[in-house]
Amino acid sequence: MPELGIDQQVSAIRAFNRFYTRKIGVLDGVASQPFSLAEARVLYELANRQRPTATDIRKELGLDAGYLSRILRNFERRKLLRREASQTDERQRFLSLTAQGQKAFAPLDQRSSRDIAAMLNDLSAGEQKQLVQAVERVRRLLGDKMESKAPFLLRFHQPGDLGWIVYRQAILYAEEYGWDWSYEALAAEIVAQFIKNYDPKRERVWVAEKDGERVGAVLVAKESDSIAKLRLLHLEREARGLGIGKRLVEECVRFARQSGYQKMTLWTQSILHAARGIYKQGGFKVVQEKKHQSFGKNLTAEIWELDLKRTT
Repeated sequence: MPELGIDQQVSAIRAFNRFYTRKIGVLDGVASQPFSLAEARVLYELANRQRPTATDIRKELGLDAGYLSRILRNFERRKLLRREASQTDERQRFLSLTAQGQKAFAPLDQRSSRDIAAMLNDLSAGEQKQLVQAVERVRRLLGDKMESKAPFLLRFHQPGDLGWIVYRQAILYAEEYGWDWSYEALAAEIVAQFIKNYDPKRERVWVAEKDGERVGAVLVAKESDSIAKLRLLHLEREARGLGIGKRLVEECVRFARQSGYQKMTLWTQSILHAARGIYKQGGFKVVQEKKHQSFGKNLTAEIWELDLKRTT
């Protein structure tokens, strides 16, 4: 392909911008209704950041300080936003969505995910992978430095993923903790029950990929109408320390809350220190402990819970 002059390059990028904004409904406001596009982006940051300040959001979105201030005041008037004074700096205010704010954001987020999923469903598996890699490359080229350090993506499961989860769970726990074949049987049983009873509206699998390879996964399973269960979280060794585990758990919590569950639970072991740290950071608390002998080892099982009705 011959080299393009600067005018042709500009035209090509502007053509793409026109195409994509039309594709995702930006021009007619469908993507963000009943909010403006800027308001919807602010809501997203509030929903997906842990106690941000107005400065954090302004820097992330590149908004004018006065414009952002007006948006935040409007959210407060509509009881979508709360401000909390810092205990160490009285000039600083932490922002978070109220329960009403979470409720207002949920349909926006669900609509966006649904629309993108529909777009991807029109592509083959190979084309989906090419598209995701292409948009990640665009982000890196245009200076998204956070992702460029250790880019990864989270996707929903595809044929073969659940079998891979059992396979990798069995190998990793055998190599790292000396667990025997009985753990593989348990993981296979969990996956089999998940597949047999799968409810796509209230259950979900996320698979983490890095450099085109699967490096982790997690499940949200329906325990009851009001309780979701986080299951089979794992990360490959090369993917640890990159924030992937934290993102996987955050996606589980967000999905469970939007699906109407009131509580999320999980079952783990006291020796799994890295996973326990992620759960604690995500707001889970230990509610029960029990010593047992399983997988060829003496272990202490723990049940952790998260109240999904509370907002942080």
